[in-house]
Amino acid sequence: MKRADELTFNEDGLIPAIVQDAASKEILTLAYMNQESYEKTLETKETWFYSRSRQELWRKGETSGHTQAVKGIRYDCDQDALIVLVEPAGPACHKGSYSCFTSEQGEEKTGGRFSILNELERVIAEREAEMPEGAYTTYLFREGVDKILKKVGEEASEVIIAAKNRDHEELKWEAADLLYHLLVLLREQSLPLDDVLEVLQKRHSESE
Repeated sequence: MKRADELTFNEDGLIPAIVQDAASKEILTLAYMNQESYEKTLETKETWFYSRSRQELWRKGETSGHTQAVKGIRYDCDQDALIVLVEPAGPACHKGSYSCFTSEQGEEKTGGRFSILNELERVIAEREAEMPEGAYTTYLFREGVDKILKKVGEEASEVIIAAKNRDHEELKWEAADLLYHLLVLLREQSLPLDDVLEVLQKRHSESE
């Protein structure tokens, strides 16, 4: 990672920092760093920012406990803007939302036929951060990895049974349930779906 003296801070001594979930790739918030908060971020591997309204440093999660473990930092070509990749421990927004940026109702969905995987990954990440009562995904995260693994095993068995019975209608539903629980497992393990797709791409290339 670059030293602070390698970055270009604005006339107020600040640099914008876009905070992004390293796993789901969802944009969580936009904040600002000065040289000291940037150096503290590198030192502690947690996000530190500079409050323009209070004119002081602050560590994300200092009072709420919703810290952000830094997994990497990217820099633009002019070295005057940052993308901070994090593993969040709870909501990013002070209002209790997973992200400070919310989707508008009726917003057009793009991304092709597999865009549902990206959307589902985002929703699962949101559930883990906000833990809404009554949500099945919340239940899985609270029960932990053993429960999630049990559900993955159960759904895999149901897929096998449906396939052996050539019950394509049942197979569709069981395969969908298996994919969902696999995505929950990836989130619990802090493993981005992109990493799995990258391996899949390599496997495909090797088999050609």
